[in-house]
Amino acid sequence: MTLSQLKAYADLAAEAAVKAGQAIMEVYESPETDWEVERKADNSPLTLADRKAHAVICGYLRETPFHVLSEEGRHADYAERKDVETMWIVDPLDGTKEFLKRNGEFTVNIALCHEGSPVVGAIYVPARRQLYTGIVCADESEAFRKTLGEDFEPVSCEKLPLKGGAAHRMGGGTFVVVASRSHLSEETEQFVERMRSEHGNVELRSAGSSLKICLVAEGEADVYPRLAPTMEWDTAAGQAVAEAAGCSVTDAGNGQPLRYNKEDLHNPYFIVAPKK
Repeated sequence: MTLSQLKAYADLAAEAAVKAGQAIMEVYESPETDWEVERKADNSPLTLADRKAHAVICGYLRETPFHVLSEEGRHADYAERKDVETMWIVDPLDGTKEFLKRNGEFTVNIALCHEGSPVVGAIYVPARRQLYTGIVCADESEAFRKTLGEDFEPVSCEKLPLKGGAAHRMGGGTFVVVASRSHLSEETEQFVERMRSEHGNVELRSAGSSLKICLVAEGEADVYPRLAPTMEWDTAAGQAVAEAAGCSVTDAGNGQPLRYNKEDLHNPYFIVAPKK
């Protein structure tokens, strides 16, 4: 796809993410409403906000010629999708546990993947009105963080990574590791100890949802080790933003970029870090 086509799809994904975020906040800001919390087969929570966001996003993406793989939609058998070259991969509400905790650390993730690689990503943080976008293209890659105002129009737009990057690249001595607020595994704790032995002063910062990838992409953290289970819709949009900002999202075992539309939709353990 051309750069102009990717930019058009990025604009569409961004608009869909913001509209889905508005639907989520209608539920979030009305705690007296029945959030209709259910448990899925993997025991993860599903709420009214997840379903509303899914419906909004599908309303936008069905106007494109591409298949949609959404966490909250029907997951086509691999035989049906294995030859699909370009597809949307969506998490309508990433961080449902954070949503239920009411800490604001949840996102809307929309990615367009081509031949197994994310080429467009939009991540919207409804509680903060922050929008991250990324386009990965051979001609030009770009990533931005926008803050939206009361009318949901941008009041600021910053290119990623932000000037200066993480603390140690500005001459400071702190190496920042970002990790999951809800899924801090033993392997992650061991990784942090290795970073302490290599870098000395290490700060461990917790965050929910795809915000962890965004922290590395914007230069606020040095590394995000995800040494616990995730699914393709958890990472596709974040990978596009991170790669467009000059970072890598790689398999912790073989160092290769994560791939999408696999037969098994689980991700391998992975590492997000600036490219060397």
